[in-house]
Amino acid sequence: MASEARLYTITDDTKEKLRKFRLGTSRINEPQAVIYLIDKQTKEIRQDEDEVLYKTLEDIADDLPENSPRFVLLSYPMITSDGRQKVPYVMFFYMPQNCNAAQRMLYAGAKELMRNTSEVTKIVDLESAEDLEEVPTLLAD
Repeated sequence: MASEARLYTITDDTKEKLRKFRLGTSRINEPQAVIYLIDKQTKEIRQDEDEVLYKTLEDIADDLPENSPRFVLLSYPMITSDGRQKVPYVMFFYMPQNCNAAQRMLYAGAKELMRNTSEVTKIVDLESAEDLEEVPTLLAD
């Protein structure tokens, strides 16, 4: 992680937003998500659009670019088979097949740093926005 920390930057403001999102969504009743990107010039990891909070998987899919990777943080409340409520906190590593090699390397190198900084419990790799339809099944495990 030391080498990732030298290449990429995550501002204190971004770290605080990540922390507030994680803590604020731990007991929610509807899905909530935020999308993060890496600025190509500065290598700063930051929220794609400030204060945009997604409530449905369809809204997330609509905002994911077709040719550029993203990190998506999602808290997804669900009822387990034994009737308990759980709220998995996961990161989607969205890597469309048609993005260029430089972007693939940039995002792949930051994956663990983003995972550790956001403190997610699980990472799900996605190749297309349509893969979001499978999220309820993936998180039920």
